[in-house]
Amino acid sequence: MMGLSLAKEIFKPSIIVFSALLLLLFGNIITIDEAFDGFSNKGMIAVGFLFVVSAALQASGLFENWVMRILGQNRSGFRMRYFRLLFPVAALSAFLNNTPIVASLIPMIKTWSKRNGIASSKFLIPLSYAAILGGTCTLIGTSTNLVIHGMLIESGFEGFTFFEITKVGLPVAFIAILFIVFFGKYLLPDRKEPIVQLGDQTREFVVEAKVSRDFAHLNQTVENAGLRHLQGLFLFQITRGGEIIAPVGREELIQVGDRLFFTGLPETIFELQKMVGLDTIRDAEFDLKNLDSDRLGTYEAVVSNSSSLVGQTVRESEFRKRYSAVILAIHRSGSRINRKIGDISFQPNDTLFILAKRGFDTEYYHTRDFSLVSSSLDIYEKPKWKGNLALLILIAMIAVAALEIIPIIQAAAGAAVLMVITGILSPQDARKSVNVDVLLLIASSFGIAKGLQNSGLAEFLATHLTQSLDVFGPVGVISGLYIASSVLTWIITNNAVAAMLFPVALAIQNVSDLDIRPVMLTLALGASASFVTPIGYQTNLMVYGPGGYQFKDFVRIGLPLNVIVGVIAIITLKLLYF
Repeated sequence: MMGLSLAKEIFKPSIIVFSALLLLLFGNIITIDEAFDGFSNKGMIAVGFLFVVSAALQASGLFENWVMRILGQNRSGFRMRYFRLLFPVAALSAFLNNTPIVASLIPMIKTWSKRNGIASSKFLIPLSYAAILGGTCTLIGTSTNLVIHGMLIESGFEGFTFFEITKVGLPVAFIAILFIVFFGKYLLPDRKEPIVQLGDQTREFVVEAKVSRDFAHLNQTVENAGLRHLQGLFLFQITRGGEIIAPVGREELIQVGDRLFFTGLPETIFELQKMVGLDTIRDAEFDLKNLDSDRLGTYEAVVSNSSSLVGQTVRESEFRKRYSAVILAIHRSGSRINRKIGDISFQPNDTLFILAKRGFDTEYYHTRDFSLVSSSLDIYEKPKWKGNLALLILIAMIAVAALEIIPIIQAAAGAAVLMVITGILSPQDARKSVNVDVLLLIASSFGIAKGLQNSGLAEFLATHLTQSLDVFGPVGVISGLYIASSVLTWIITNNAVAAMLFPVALAIQNVSDLDIRPVMLTLALGASASFVTPIGYQTNLMVYGPGGYQFKDFVRIGLPLNVIVGVIAIITLKLLYF
């Protein structure tokens, strides 16, 4: 019933799973302690802290630039982008906890997608899958491997060596990622965020940017510089000395000192002004490339008919001194302004896109100069030094957790607190960054797993499935175990599956007299191969909301991927052990 409700998306997944948890509790299948044990689970709490860490990492220009270079510009194809993104993510996940990797990359990929007009839904599921696949390649790559390793030792067997699972996990990860590279574009949904397009009904603001020597595409054509097909922006004029170039052809060269005139929306104009080498305002206090969004924000103000600004140019009005604010762009209904911002004369009903100190909207809400003042964009920006510090804190967090100096929950908690104490993230932004729905879903899933274990349903299904395949020999037995563990991860978490099926796997080994190694390696891979639903693995849960996914999206690409992983794993195990 729960699986059907999730598939049909009757309510939010978190509400459905929590309701199922309550039904198990009221049906006396689980105790109160078992029902709410997941709410104090260290893994779930660590994910909560990691939301804060990942939100703060948006301030890191270095990390963002690395991601942008990997994903490439608009001209790159999907296959090349997948190839350049997924293999490095898998390699990192083999040695580092995959949760912070995915948490850190989600906002970067969403920013890149929006900037290039590409749906982030094409990349966030592959991001999660690459992290899962990379985790199957070493002992520390995923907690699932560590759970089975620990239970082996407790049962009197030798645990996994560090690279024992690599000989199976590596070919599985390589072929599975290649499947995503070649078929991901066709199997993943194309759900863009509210599209930023210019049209007849759009309020088009005009902004002017001067090309400096720092611009990365000097003496290149407009097309090659990536300025022709900017999402939500249109380059309509270039002023070079006394010459006006309009319309702007795709083969026009960009030169030092050129003044580029764009029309666009506030959000895209704000992003444009952060591009290195395109200077819009020269003011140390309002430096957009070192902006602190806790101190400064963007606003829109409409010039009133009785405003003292009317008839004056921006320069003559001393707007910066008068209002402690700078004008980023101006919208004038019915006409396109093609002058430098400083030379534009104010007219009634002009809409000004402004960068000002926080509180500008309340301070000037009742002034006669503006008929309307409102907050514009919900931005998050930090100075470069804070961004670099955020990246250092992340590296330190991963290092101390990977070296097992302190547990991941302590490392994540310490990193989150440091992000707030150092001012990288405000307490308000830290609270907003925590996705309560995801945490509720993760916490509830532990109680669901306990209910399946207490009822005997999970063991009954797994045991009968594997026994029915015993006639096919060792390959049939481990195939059954893979299917059982993989299918169970559709509805409960991978660690819970590993814990529940470990005694079943042990019983299989005793009855069939198989070597314990391939049996436990099969369980490890099956429990980790959670691709068909968002609830089986926490990285799937983390990308579920940000990608705007539906339940069926995971099924469409995850089901064939599950089959491919199973086939490659069984073939590899057969060659190695049978």
